[in-house]
Amino acid sequence: MELSKLAEILEASFFNGKDRSDIEIDRAGASDLMSDILAALSERGVLLTGLTTIQAVKTAVISGVTAIVFVRNKKPDPDVVALAEMHGIPLLSTPCSMFVSCGRLFDAGLTGLDGAR
Repeated sequence: MELSKLAEILEASFFNGKDRSDIEIDRAGASDLMSDILAALSERGVLLTGLTTIQAVKTAVISGVTAIVFVRNKKPDPDVVALAEMHGIPLLSTPCSMFVSCGRLFDAGLTGLDGAR
């Protein structure tokens, strides 16, 4: 699905990368432990997290995650947004919890980062 559709499903707003809202996403991973994301490398994936630090962006870069969605209306600092822009990673925020976000994306047909459904 396109990132714009994912944003609609999650009622999410963009911090950056709205110009890339047509990129395709087909996998999702949710964790506040970045080591869990690193263990399941994924391109065309989205990371759902409550962690709004630079570490989340660095993890996305290393793992190949395409976009990051911060749950529970979390907002990153400007330096986090700047790093994500530098690496071309869109950042979004949803008012939904991590649990609800995962459920909505699963219902919409996304798989886990490992491809499991």
